[in-house]
Amino acid sequence: MNWLEQALGKEWNVTSAGGLTGDAFIAENNNRRLFLKRNSSPFLAVLSAEGIVPKLVWTKRMKNGDVVTAQEWLDGRELNPLEMQHHQVASLIRKIHNSSELLHMLMRMGKKAVTPDDRFSEIAEQVKTNGLIEQHKEVRNAIHYLHRLLPVTRGQQQVVCHCDLNHNNILLTNKGQLYLVDWDNAMIADPAMDFGFVLKWYIPQEDWNQWLQHYGETKNDQLIERIYWYLIIDALSYLCWHNERDEMNKANSRLKDLSNLNFHVESVILN
Repeated sequence: MNWLEQALGKEWNVTSAGGLTGDAFIAENNNRRLFLKRNSSPFLAVLSAEGIVPKLVWTKRMKNGDVVTAQEWLDGRELNPLEMQHHQVASLIRKIHNSSELLHMLMRMGKKAVTPDDRFSEIAEQVKTNGLIEQHKEVRNAIHYLHRLLPVTRGQQQVVCHCDLNHNNILLTNKGQLYLVDWDNAMIADPAMDFGFVLKWYIPQEDWNQWLQHYGETKNDQLIERIYWYLIIDALSYLCWHNERDEMNKANSRLKDLSNLNFHVESVILN
């Protein structure tokens, strides 16, 4: 806690905000509350300026080189899964994908666009190394479909993607504002990676057209192919993750997801 005292002074009451790293805290002084984090990405300043995360109040560099950021604490809650269907979510994601400021900042930080060819090569090698391609027909089919649909993913617009659009990462304040938090996995890539995840896991298929219209995209065959390409990549990545950690129940759940995705590609997209 020494770094917190250096940053704030002893008049603040500080408690842990939870999280895996133990680097996030809530500080209170009278009626004021701040969210503190150590060594946040410099990307946070642009996200704050764009109104995508709660306002950045200050940034301080400690004697040991650590950087502490303080954000405005806003009363609110996480979205529930049903609320992901709301057009405000589509508008927030569109704002992020259309932001040249976010894109330029990530590029200045040294981030480069992740190409579909690179992702395909990486996941194909990963499932081979883990023995998953030999063990499971679903994995072999998935790799086949990824290779077959790869051409349609090339040459697409490259934007800042959040890459973890779980409903738990979208905050709704008591004043009705939406914020998207937890930007650790952000990358420059095809926006279909982001909105495809939301469509698949939160939006009934009969409502995809309407949701995409609020986002600003038109549904067509090529778009659906791109969406399912990234959904399969995502399922394979999580399968490898859980397999490497011997979390077999979760791995089996991902295999089931993969089987359903493969079935849709074979019966609807490629038929």
